[in-house]
Amino acid sequence: MPIAVDIDVMLARRKMSVGELADRVGITPANLAVLKNGRAKAVRFATLAALCEVLECQPGDLLRWEAEDAAGG
Repeated sequence: MPIAVDIDVMLARRKMSVGELADRVGITPANLAVLKNGRAKAVRFATLAALCEVLECQPGDLLRWEAEDAAGG
């Protein structure tokens, strides 16, 4: 998928666990793991806003576009 998710980077910078982030955002750890591991097909703006508020970052700190490999994409 051409959208890469960098939640793990922000978690490391904030010294925060996945469980703590899930609790503070109001989503299940399982749903956060799906998003964090790049398996989500969509993310609600409300969830993205909550992630940004808790992690004190911008959406671009969590999501970035990567060109797909022509051979493997």
